[in-house]
Amino acid sequence: MNDTDKTPFFPGWLFLLAMLTALSPLSVDLYLPAFPSIGQSLGVESSDVQITLAIFLLGMSLGQLLYGPLSDRYGRKPPLYVGLALYIVASLGCMLANDLTTLTASRFLQALGGSAGVVICRAVIRDRTTTAQAAWAFSMLMLALGLAPILAPMLGGLLLMVIGWRGIFAVLAGAGLVLLLSMHFSMRETLSRHTSERLGVSGTFRRYGSLLGNGQFMMYVLIGALPFGGMFAYIAGSPYVIIELYGVPAEHFGWFFGINAFGMIAGSQFNARLVARFGPATMLKYVIRVPVVAALTGLVATLLGVASLPLLMICFFVYMTSMGLLTPNAVALAMANEGHRAGSASAIMGSIQFLLGTCGAAAVSIWTMPSAVPLTGVMLLLSGGSLLIHQFGHRRDILIRHGSDIEQPTQQ
Repeated sequence: MNDTDKTPFFPGWLFLLAMLTALSPLSVDLYLPAFPSIGQSLGVESSDVQITLAIFLLGMSLGQLLYGPLSDRYGRKPPLYVGLALYIVASLGCMLANDLTTLTASRFLQALGGSAGVVICRAVIRDRTTTAQAAWAFSMLMLALGLAPILAPMLGGLLLMVIGWRGIFAVLAGAGLVLLLSMHFSMRETLSRHTSERLGVSGTFRRYGSLLGNGQFMMYVLIGALPFGGMFAYIAGSPYVIIELYGVPAEHFGWFFGINAFGMIAGSQFNARLVARFGPATMLKYVIRVPVVAALTGLVATLLGVASLPLLMICFFVYMTSMGLLTPNAVALAMANEGHRAGSASAIMGSIQFLLGTCGAAAVSIWTMPSAVPLTGVMLLLSGGSLLIHQFGHRRDILIRHGSDIEQPTQQ
């Protein structure tokens, strides 16, 4: 398929891709209010239930490495059938779990299944769009990713009161079934037969090795993934800062969290309007400094003892808003020249994102201080690393040398 044949998505198709992408974040946020109930039901502490979240993130990281090569070999739809079927069965396993071990194992399998949607949707977009169109489409996907943290905890709390924590996993199983049927009837295969390749285990590792050794690809992957890790640090550390340090009632935390998620949505939609005019490389060049400034302001204010809650909330809001602008462009630029192995490239990208996200969340948990220094410090470290990689690549003329070509459609 030539890039000249590529056209933007119809709204219905893009909506399906957004829902497939949002399934895994929904699986994370929907059951968070049920932690105390799950712990009480299974006879463990509420804090022990957190292991199911860590295992889920690990499954998301590993699962994407599995589906990437499969989608390049067998097409985009067959791995989605397998992944969504596994997700449905695992969700039912979570619903029926009578001990923490069973719940944890089921959550791992649920993540392995749900990760198919994340990795394959990126590949589908690369199949059907040019680079600038892809940045626009990824901005639309960010809308769904931003809505999940706003709506899921509130919906989860309501479901918990009405049908209990087991009912939450029944709802997730139902969502997986609806998406499976929708994908079957309304999504067409986007991988051309002549671009699919017969890869064995050794071929898969060689392809991953080739991608990891591709300087331009890895530059954009890390530029996008490092601030993503800072976002996970915010997700993990903001409850302590907002609730424990500044005394915000726990029942009001969702509003503070939702405001920043709304910022990410606004940023992604703003990017969708501007990227067609300026291109993803130019957008990335200017927005990459924004999360660094936001995190640095929060850290300095905390160290000087002048960090009020409103000031920190502004810093968090700016950081999250910049993610809506930064992530779609970094993903589009990373995928631009990988049309012949888009599934594998998407898998590497997603796996690194979730690994750095897990590291960011873990760093905030391990670095304990009665202040916002650990949170703002980790956010600054990761976003600053992204800026340094971008500047290093620019000095070596990587962006300049490829900038004009990467904005143009390329032949697969």
